[in-house]
Amino acid sequence: MAEPLLSLSGVHTHIGQYHILHGVDLVVPEGELTMLLGRNGAGKTTTLRTVMGLWRASAGVIKFAGRDITALPTPDIARLGIAYVPETMGIFSQLTVRENMLLASGPAGLNAARLDVVFALFPVLKQKWHDAAGGLSGGQKQMLAISRAMAEERRLMIVDEPTKGLAPAVIEHLIGGFQTLKQSRTTVLLVEQNFHMARSLGDGVAVMDGGTVIHAGAMAALAADEALQERLLGLSLAEHQ
Repeated sequence: MAEPLLSLSGVHTHIGQYHILHGVDLVVPEGELTMLLGRNGAGKTTTLRTVMGLWRASAGVIKFAGRDITALPTPDIARLGIAYVPETMGIFSQLTVRENMLLASGPAGLNAARLDVVFALFPVLKQKWHDAAGGLSGGQKQMLAISRAMAEERRLMIVDEPTKGLAPAVIEHLIGGFQTLKQSRTTVLLVEQNFHMARSLGDGVAVMDGGTVIHAGAMAALAADEALQERLLGLSLAEHQ
């Protein structure tokens, strides 16, 4: 069996006096889209931030492409080819779409081939290229945040709740964008509360509760088992079409 691109083994995270992660075991296979699900407060965002070194693991091991990255500084983790799109998106409102993309690009500037990929996924960004990012709609800002993560070639994209607060039509557009990414075999770890999106996109799934992973397997298997959904998540995916 091939070694996963990203793995967490027994990862604990403390934030101040609070013990948030309690031995997280998580595997993200290369070339797949892995969903990370769970109720609010389950530890999903903390897991992502711990992978990126924004919060430090107090125990356990995080490996990327076979390398121990547990103690690496965040910039070094990013340079290994990991892009992180936080829930807050981190858009620079006073800068244009182009300038936001430039900030995410390497020393050589924007790569034309990568831009072609971005514009194919999200054509509206080409139309808004010279507009201030602060004037974009919520969905357009999320598209820009994802596009910045794609400004350079990445081995792994980590995305935290991209559909939060978005209209259903915009969510469908984002699903289409992620489906295109899947076709390119881009590896994605995606935290999401929209279960229609989870079922539409996920290859694998891990469910968190109480700061640990309580279930891992195929997304299709979870989507087909309403009793398991109720037990793990407290709801049925069938209720979220």
